[in-house]
Amino acid sequence: AAVMRSVDVLLAFPDLLLALVIITFFGQGTLNLIIAVGIASVPRYARLVRAQTQVVRGAGYVEAATTLGLGRAAVIGRHVLPNAIKPVLILATIGIGGNITAGAALSFLGFGAPPPAPEWGTMLAIGRNFLANAWWLVAWPALAITCTVISITAIGRELLRRSEGKRL
Repeated sequence: AAVMRSVDVLLAFPDLLLALVIITFFGQGTLNLIIAVGIASVPRYARLVRAQTQVVRGAGYVEAATTLGLGRAAVIGRHVLPNAIKPVLILATIGIGGNITAGAALSFLGFGAPPPAPEWGTMLAIGRNFLANAWWLVAWPALAITCTVISITAIGRELLRRSEGKRL
């Protein structure tokens, strides 16, 4: 209960703002950017894991395993976690696109790696100064971000569609 209340507090802040605070605290750099975006997205996954665990815990096969005398650790390891983790993996696939966008936004604002590093957000930030004369400096990184996010989200949506189809 205490962990979920702290997760609720983290959910009160937007992901990008939380990542910005973490980067400000730990400093700039690609590794810190990845860690900050990852930590900022943890609360969503924690809520989903808890909800899925509650659903699976009440399933008949879990009650049957408990009735047959399996220990708590065995029931969790064999029955609850494998069935609760599938929706989390699908959400993670869909969420990767948002994390890529957040990373590019933070790099655009100057919180990513320093300018010689090839980050899409940094390329956009540098290219905006030359937008009138060399529009392609902004177009190609923006197109790369867009295509990557759309592709990964489409894969996640297809996984979601297939997993829902198997339940029917």
